[in-house]
Amino acid sequence: MPATNHTVAVFGAYGHTGRFVVAELCRRGWTPILSGRDAQRLAALALQFPGFETRAAAIDDPQSLDRALDGAAAVINCAGPFLDTALPVIDAALRARIHYLDLCAEQQAVLDVAARHAETAKQAGVAVVPAMAFYGGLADLLATAALDDWPDADAIDIAIALDSWHPTAGTRLTGARNHFRRLVVANGSLQPLADPAPTREWTFPAPFGQQPVVALPLSEIVTLSRHVRCPEIYSYMNLAPLGDLRDPATPAPVPVAADGRSAQVFAVDIALRRNGDTRRATAHGRDIYAISAPLIVEAMQRLVDGRSTARGVVSAGAAFDARDFLAALPDLRVCLPERVGASP
Repeated sequence: MPATNHTVAVFGAYGHTGRFVVAELCRRGWTPILSGRDAQRLAALALQFPGFETRAAAIDDPQSLDRALDGAAAVINCAGPFLDTALPVIDAALRARIHYLDLCAEQQAVLDVAARHAETAKQAGVAVVPAMAFYGGLADLLATAALDDWPDADAIDIAIALDSWHPTAGTRLTGARNHFRRLVVANGSLQPLADPAPTREWTFPAPFGQQPVVALPLSEIVTLSRHVRCPEIYSYMNLAPLGDLRDPATPAPVPVAADGRSAQVFAVDIALRRNGDTRRATAHGRDIYAISAPLIVEAMQRLVDGRSTARGVVSAGAAFDARDFLAALPDLRVCLPERVGASP
């Protein structure tokens, strides 16, 4: 059924990724409500996106959040750290009975959301989809699509390669705020990552090739653990971008195109093993922040127009047809195992 309400609240609209989300909504014909904590930054954003309403709101002011979400069909939260913003914005979304999605990479934030709202979101009749972004949602969708007819897997390894990482101010703020121990799925449950973190060699598809990687689990570990039966799930990243991230002198992303994208390129490579068989799923693209916009807007659109009837706190792979979803993202080059039973 076509969506009748094309208004979407974007909290944190003036942030680096928030601007990509607003632009993607406009490109698809949706009407964003520009919201966030800083009224001056909202006013500046309104000059870039004229004609859209701005509504200042703060996470410690529930009434302002209610006003920000009034009349929207969904809210997309782009304002990190999500350890601080997710729960207050979700509370407002549930009061308004509208869908909630965010860009969270923090594992603990996803755990907090599931613990607090697994039942209340169902009772409100809405979907709460945390981590619907490059970190979290993309790997979840790739792994779910590759599983196909497998009811479970013996192990899932996720490897991410970036040619560089120029972190946004929000990324740096989140890193400073997130002091929780990283988790992996080991022996069938969420367990703390070993210290020091495991390292290994990983052979990525071109142009990256063989690279040393280190275990760096993010929100995809938690989202996958909620709907995929697998006793071992690890995430890794190549070393070069981590050097960029840890260097305080590394500048923020620099746009090289009219749409604001940087020159950064990435690959996500996933290996699933079951009973001696291995399946691989890969995705290539440019700019980890920019690619999060079509991911989260596509998800929002499918919830609002009824192509997904998921309710409660749900992961990307559980909420959507993973293969169909990935095929709808033209900026992402995806390679999946041939679907079982597909015609030659």
